[in-house]
Amino acid sequence: MEHPEQQAEETVRDAISAPDAEGQPRRTTRRFPLFTRDTARPEGGGRAAPSDAPAPARQWPILAVCGLVALGLLLTALDLFRYGTLLIGLALVGGAVLRWVMPGVGMLAVRSRFTDIVTYGLLGLAIVLLAMMVQPHPWLQIPFLKDTLHFTVSTS
Repeated sequence: MEHPEQQAEETVRDAISAPDAEGQPRRTTRRFPLFTRDTARPEGGGRAAPSDAPAPARQWPILAVCGLVALGLLLTALDLFRYGTLLIGLALVGGAVLRWVMPGVGMLAVRSRFTDIVTYGLLGLAIVLLAMMVQPHPWLQIPFLKDTLHFTVSTS
C-alpha cells in the first residue's frame, strides 16, 4: 500500500509548463482555467525606478497624480472650485501622458496600456471641460448646450 504523500503526487506525462505557486508542474493547455487563481501584472506595471530606490521613489508616477488630485480637492474645499476641479482633471490627463510615454509606471498601471490611457484621458478631459464651463462666468461656452437645456427642461 502506498503512502498518502505518494498518492497525492501528480504524474505528468504530457508537456509541462513552469511550476505553479506551490512548485508543482502543470500541464500546458490552451483552455482557460475554470477558476482563476492569479492575475497577470498589467503591461508597464513594473517599478518606475531601480529596485534599490526607496518605495516612494519607485512609485513616483502614482504619487504625483494622487498628490495633484489631493491638492485639487483641497482647493475645492477652500472654495476655489474651478481651480480645484481643473487641477484634478489635469492630473488625470497627466497620468494618461505618463502611461503613454513611460515604459514602467508602477502602480499607475492598472489595466492594459491602451485602456489606462483612454480611461485617464477621457475622464481627465471631461473634468477639465466641466470645470471650464462651470457657472458663474464660464471660461468655455458651448452654444448648443444652452438650447439643449431649454429643450429638455421646459415649463409648458
